[in-house]
This record gives sequence, structure tokens and C-alpha cells, in this order.
Amino acid sequence: MHNATVTSKGQTTIPKEVRDGLGLQPQDKLNFTLLPDGTVIMRAKKRQLADLQGIAGYTGPAIPVEEMKAWK
Repeated sequence: MHNATVTSKGQTTIPKEVRDGLGLQPQDKLNFTLLPDGTVIMRAKKRQLADLQGIAGYTGPAIPVEEMKAWK
């Protein structure tokens, strides 16, 4: 278990072992979910929208948004 202290400004430092284990880099985002029993779930948000490119199996050329809107 790793511990951290909260400052008077509500800030804390994530222990190095945890940062390394999650592969966190500067500017990565963290999401916190507070459950009714007081448990907190922290998730690292490391994906960018560009990371999802190709997830639907489309392998053709990039299509500009303006052309997509014309399909309506």
C-alpha cells in the first residue's frame, strides 16, 4: 500500500511506484469515482481521440467532418 498526504490546498503527490505502475506521464488525466460506501475508484485517462483511429475496422482514407455531415 502507498500513502499520500493532502495539502491545505487539496493537492497531493501520487507515489512514484503508482505513477510508474500506471505509466502516468505529465498532463495525463485522472478520473475519480466516489462510491456510496466511501470507496474511491481512480482511473487514468491516457487515451486521446486519435488513439481510437481504426477501431471500427475502417482502413480507407481519412474523411473530413464536413463530408460526414453531408451524409445526413
